[in-house]
Amino acid sequence: MKLRAIGLFVIVGLLFVLAGCSSKAESKDGSKQDTVRIGIQQSLSPLWIAKEKGWFEEAYKKIGVKVKWIEFQSGPPQFEGIAANKLDFTEVGNTPVIGGQAADVPFKEIAVTADGYLGNGILVNKDSNIKTIKDLKGKKIAVAKGSSAFGFLYQVLKLANIDPSDVDIIQLQPDEATPAFENGSVDAWSIWEPFISIETIQNNAKILVNGKDIHISSPSFAVARQGIIDDNPEYVDTFLKVFSRAAEWRAKNQDEAVEFYAKARNLEPEVVRSVLNNTNSFAKPITDDFVEGQQKVADLLTELKAIEKPIDTSKVTENQFVEKLQKGE
Repeated sequence: MKLRAIGLFVIVGLLFVLAGCSSKAESKDGSKQDTVRIGIQQSLSPLWIAKEKGWFEEAYKKIGVKVKWIEFQSGPPQFEGIAANKLDFTEVGNTPVIGGQAADVPFKEIAVTADGYLGNGILVNKDSNIKTIKDLKGKKIAVAKGSSAFGFLYQVLKLANIDPSDVDIIQLQPDEATPAFENGSVDAWSIWEPFISIETIQNNAKILVNGKDIHISSPSFAVARQGIIDDNPEYVDTFLKVFSRAAEWRAKNQDEAVEFYAKARNLEPEVVRSVLNNTNSFAKPITDDFVEGQQKVADLLTELKAIEKPIDTSKVTENQFVEKLQKGE
């Protein structure tokens, strides 16, 4: 199975770099970009709050800029969008960031947005005979390639001294993995919220392991395309201000947030409350601890040939904007 992982980030990423790097969303005079493209996933990110409330549109309108939203199922396709110069901002998990850097996608992490201890987990069905991590040996495990759950899975396998070749890793996006997991076509599913809460609450699935159990953090990051940082840094300031506003609203108004997400994402309130309890959200500087954690994951993926070259994860951090935000500038 190890061969399925080889080059999974680099090949796709470079194709998008070659295909799309010439396009640029500029205003008519070529001096500044007139539309920002924001990526959003199915997770219950503060981005959904800001999107539904129109906060980004309101803030960018003040500086004469429009907003375009693009929805994704997981992180790696968002880096393809950045590489193709079709996406400017997003929030994404830790492993896609590593894949993007290894593929030389031009971006920076501009803030850490969650610690990720409960955001990823490996699920088994309620009647599964898999009771411990070691029981995963020889089993079929679904995971979205290059996602935060992908990196989490490989860390779990290493912890249990299971060689990746001793499991059958089935690369499925969430919409494909959901039926496969529920009908028993796969034995386990490495996945993130809100799917963890959906499956455990609605289908009585069990969490075999999460990051808190084994002291592994899978943080999330706000990222920005390098071109927009270089050409229009004021757009980065605006993005972080609105993101932070939405994160603070989510934290201070949980009952309203539960009602909001339940309606906006068509989820049961019980599921939403579970997700919010399991996932914190903020906009903070990327500390050395987060960089070191990222480096460990990157080194593991290099060892497994899931990325094709060693990387220094500190090279994609850019704290100047979030530090300005904290100072109220």
